[in-house]
Amino acid sequence: PQGLSMDASKKVDLKIIIIGALGVGKTSLLHQYVHKTFYEDYRTTLGASILTKVLPVDSTPLKLQIWDTGGQERFRSMVSTFYKGSDGCMLAFDVTDRESFEALDNWRDDFLEKVIPREQDFPMVVLGNKIDLSDRQVPKETASAWCKEKDIPYFEVSAKNNINVAEAFETLAKQALSTYKGIFESYLTDSIKLTPNDKPKQSCC
Repeated sequence: PQGLSMDASKKVDLKIIIIGALGVGKTSLLHQYVHKTFYEDYRTTLGASILTKVLPVDSTPLKLQIWDTGGQERFRSMVSTFYKGSDGCMLAFDVTDRESFEALDNWRDDFLEKVIPREQDFPMVVLGNKIDLSDRQVPKETASAWCKEKDIPYFEVSAKNNINVAEAFETLAKQALSTYKGIFESYLTDSIKLTPNDKPKQSCC
């Protein structure tokens, strides 16, 4: 397929948001992906901070604006105001913390509820972080089964050892881009349909 005749010089800007419970390593995952460094600063993210990264996907330069959000319960309502306009969502939990996994349902529901009504197959991936640690509480099978049921790609990652981090972000970026293109294309066809002189000359008797 030819795909969209999008001018490669036109960058596509996509907003990606990473959400999940407190302490699952959202900030570390982001820093690993954008700066290729393990960020071991345990200060809690207050509200949100934004990092950007440009990557080429199918010859389209894709500018990802990645929103890192605070996982503290008291920031929940503030964080949900950042959901608006997102093109993709990353749900993160810590494989050594069962509660952070059990909270995924709430985070996902909250997100889907707040994102202005879009189709349910919103671009999403789940990251099980800290697989470098030995005191694992969430088996891979359990997390995979949850994701399979929701039809969300699952990645076992380590922000510390840089395992699968780029793959997870790039998978989400590709999903978000194809959804974006789909919306863009349907918008184009709709606007074409709207031009009155586009009709074939059927009105002739």
